[in-house]
Amino acid sequence: MVQFIKNNEIDKSKWDVCVNNSINGNIYAYSWYLDIVCVGWNALIEDDYISIFPLTGYKKFGIQSIYTPFFTQQLGLFSINAITEEMLIAFIEAIPKYYKSVELNLNLYNVLDNKQYKISNNLNHTLDLNSSYDKNKTNYSDNLKRNLKKAIQACPIIVNDINPEDLITIFKQNKGKDINHLKEADYYRLTLLINKCIEKGVAKVYGVTSDNELCAGVVFIKTNNRIIFLFSATNNKAKEIYAMPYLIDKIIHDNSETNCTFDFEGSNDKNLARFYKSFGSKEEYYPTIYINKLSLIMNIGIYFYKKAKKYL
Repeated sequence: MVQFIKNNEIDKSKWDVCVNNSINGNIYAYSWYLDIVCVGWNALIEDDYISIFPLTGYKKFGIQSIYTPFFTQQLGLFSINAITEEMLIAFIEAIPKYYKSVELNLNLYNVLDNKQYKISNNLNHTLDLNSSYDKNKTNYSDNLKRNLKKAIQACPIIVNDINPEDLITIFKQNKGKDINHLKEADYYRLTLLINKCIEKGVAKVYGVTSDNELCAGVVFIKTNNRIIFLFSATNNKAKEIYAMPYLIDKIIHDNSETNCTFDFEGSNDKNLARFYKSFGSKEEYYPTIYINKLSLIMNIGIYFYKKAKKYL
């Protein structure tokens, strides 16, 4: 039986054991991760934490909604048993009715063909690392191979244990200038998240220096036989010396011939997808579910609010 459980009633030790033992467990579903990205999240639980479904909710304009938090790619249903569509629907139907709006990324194993729900599919790229590095490299695109040669000629230096704040600063000063939806509170939350992952022993922060200057960096998360490309930052110098492909190639090299999957964590962006594809990655899809129980008047009001907000 599926039960709704409030945050303060969740047995987080049992919760994390379920995530760890799930056939589809991932970093985003651990209780400590959710505690940072969505304070006060609630949950749906079956039996004694055999199957779980985090409800990442928030309240705005008096409306309770469920959303996908920043820095969290895939949530949905996790289970130590095989997940069927019937099982997934049972959890979706158990979402409390006071959540009037749902826009939530489910995970790769949450297949939903039922026509009663509005679904969109998101593109992800992954690379199996069980082969040797040399074999993996044969699947690199010719353009990537040329860029890696140029990177080697530039003599960049890869360094470990970069301060997350230094990496976030590079991001804010470069790509972050064009991302208006990320606020200071979100960057602070990201800093907390990376540091917590380091504390838990599941994260590594790598950087690339050139002329003694940090010009690029990446946060990699390793859990559940998956290496996730969680966050990255580059400046103009990094682009000149192809620091990012050089750094990713290094991680692939160091983790080849392991029972791990490299997860590029995206992307629906065509340019990023092309870049990830150049490493010989394969495409995977995970769904986003949309449920709207708002009145017509509320939907119209929210539509005009979002439209006006773009011009503020």
